[in-house]
Amino acid sequence: MPFLFHRLRFHFLAEAPVHFAPGKSGNMLRGAFGSVFRQIACVPHCPGATRCELRETCAYARIFEPAAGGTGPSGLADPPRPFVFRASHLDGKTIAAGERFHFDVHLFDVAREASLADFIRTFAQLGCEGMGPGRAKAALSSVEQLDAAGRPVLRIFEGRSIPRPAEIQPLSLPLEPLPEAPRRIAVRFLTPTELKSGQQLAARPEFGILLSRIRDRVSTLSALYGAGPLEIDFAAFGQRAGEVRMTGCDLQPISVTRRSSKTGQRHALGGFTGIAEYEGELAAFIPFLVAAQFTGVGRQTTWGKGEIGTELVGLAQP
Repeated sequence: MPFLFHRLRFHFLAEAPVHFAPGKSGNMLRGAFGSVFRQIACVPHCPGATRCELRETCAYARIFEPAAGGTGPSGLADPPRPFVFRASHLDGKTIAAGERFHFDVHLFDVAREASLADFIRTFAQLGCEGMGPGRAKAALSSVEQLDAAGRPVLRIFEGRSIPRPAEIQPLSLPLEPLPEAPRRIAVRFLTPTELKSGQQLAARPEFGILLSRIRDRVSTLSALYGAGPLEIDFAAFGQRAGEVRMTGCDLQPISVTRRSSKTGQRHALGGFTGIAEYEGELAAFIPFLVAAQFTGVGRQTTWGKGEIGTELVGLAQP
């Protein structure tokens, strides 16, 4: 079964200077998106609700505050949100008035045809209301669908109506084991990453821990929002991943915090970045590593943490 998702690029024209704080661009977008999306999608269905429980009828609840009542899949208290932002290239930048900027959204809710329209309407309204410190206004100029290599394949929105959902096909990533695969791979952790092992954060991204977290995230997103549950042996997958050796590790700790607008409390956004190298039987795992480049892995992936890239090393052994 393939993994399905939409890869979208939102283009804006700044009408006033827009500032993105270092390490916080994705979090800023998440907070602004949630605030406007709740006004557009949730209030008509459940006015005054602090946490909308009408998951099937309220788009805000389904997308931004999905709840499972403590019985979520893979041991999760709540299901993952069906999207991630890719905006780290904006970290620490100020976009001058009259300049253009963009960020990407990976949307995993392919089962609900209205999700694309929800995101476009929300970001169009968000641009009108303003974003970042000072609520700087920025006009949504266009939205493109990208392929897996990041090339534009379809202009979805350009100040006009959105195409019919049937015209917008999601990307499809195969998850079957490769017929041939290198025995060595390097994984780059591009944005701060935190991986849980048991009830604690892992000190190093051992391959078994990394692939187990990727497996859980990809399978949960597919089951809840995509083509359905993955038909894999979870225990055997984790056991085989644990047999792949880490041969090198060069990580740097990153410390970033955010302040909650609701509670005033500060929350960590940090983790590690860097590179880790692995060696072993990789044929079953490379497709999941490819999928994880789009889903992210670990904690707080919604606003861009846990972004990875992979580099294959060497050739398949006879």
